[in-house]
Amino acid sequence: MKLTFLSSATLLLFLLVFNACSNTEQKISSDLGISSEIKAQITALGYDPHDAFATDGGYVVENDIFLSEENLNEPGDLKSIVIAQNEQYHATNLVTGLPRNITISVGKKMPTSVLNAIDAAIARYNAQNLLLTFSRINGANGDIVITPVNTLPNGPQGIPTVTQSAPPTNGNPGSWIKFNTTYSDWNANTLTTVIAHAIGHCIGFRHTDYMDYAFSCPGVNYNEGQGNEGAIQIPGTPVGPDAASWMLRCITDGVNRPFNPNDLISLNYLY
Repeated sequence: MKLTFLSSATLLLFLLVFNACSNTEQKISSDLGISSEIKAQITALGYDPHDAFATDGGYVVENDIFLSEENLNEPGDLKSIVIAQNEQYHATNLVTGLPRNITISVGKKMPTSVLNAIDAAIARYNAQNLLLTFSRINGANGDIVITPVNTLPNGPQGIPTVTQSAPPTNGNPGSWIKFNTTYSDWNANTLTTVIAHAIGHCIGFRHTDYMDYAFSCPGVNYNEGQGNEGAIQIPGTPVGPDAASWMLRCITDGVNRPFNPNDLISLNYLY
């Protein structure tokens, strides 16, 4: 089965979309239109307002990121923003206060396969000796809370959604990741990559194939926006496609994407 972070089921591609909100039962507004003022706030923060839609407590942008009202009122540093192509890059907001340990807690009834993937993803990050480390804790008070849900709203073109993540806010990591338990039977390495990708969004990473979903999602003609959209190139990473990056939009069930050399440059540069 093909997991695509934003892909069509007609090609047996399943989207891994990262977005988050405070309620498990997310209610999507029946009116997907948003005002020009809100679109301007989304753009000013460094995200693409194209296909953005209102949801409970905020807005879903780029099909995989949840922006709350607090996010929209948070200024972004647009001075160094460049038009992203296929290089590794980050958003305008990052986790600060380094060195720092980020705690992760897990909602009740999370499948064992996903619990194992969370632990394996944490180990992937911690093995890099970054100034940002992760640990899983009991209870529901982690800096990042990963919640199991039975379904998530589809993205554009009816693209299925597997996970959703929140971006960093006020120097803190995004607070939520939701995991669609429909996909909990996937290969262990694929699930680990999925969780590591979701955590990547929580600490400020953007998709490596930001401008061309077709690179990792064959047949999908879509990009996350044009112009200065808050994708800041990370020095030392390639400007050409990087097929093995853990932050590519789409992945096939059975594929493993541990951090490649360019991913490691990115992680070490930021953290």
